[in-house]
Amino acid sequence: QVQLVESGGGSVQAGGSLRLSCVVSGYTDSSYCMGWFRQVPGKEREAVARINTFGWVNYAESVRGRFTISKDKDKSPLHLQMNSLKPEDTAMYYCAAAEHRSCAVGGGPSFAANYWGQGTQVTVSS
Repeated sequence: QVQLVESGGGSVQAGGSLRLSCVVSGYTDSSYCMGWFRQVPGKEREAVARINTFGWVNYAESVRGRFTISKDKDKSPLHLQMNSLKPEDTAMYYCAAAEHRSCAVGGGPSFAANYWGQGTQVTVSS
């Protein structure tokens, strides 16, 4: 059974930083497509960033230059370093994973995830 567990969310003032982590267990494939989505109540879920086995990354335009997605090794956690946070970054952030080929679809950060974490709340105050 694949499980994704996020951590690192919290409350921060605008301009601050947070680092989200996602620990994956039960995923036996050495190749992957992983990423972060976020959602605000009443709005559609938004893809934030994704990364594949080769380290290729894609970001949403709204976070490019401020957020960095990373994953050093096959079994290491997935991270999202968020700098220069803005109030509009406030959302529930979800870690997601899928087969490697899922990252080959489209040029943006979204992908068809097979596995989801439970989410971690990020709140940015002005």
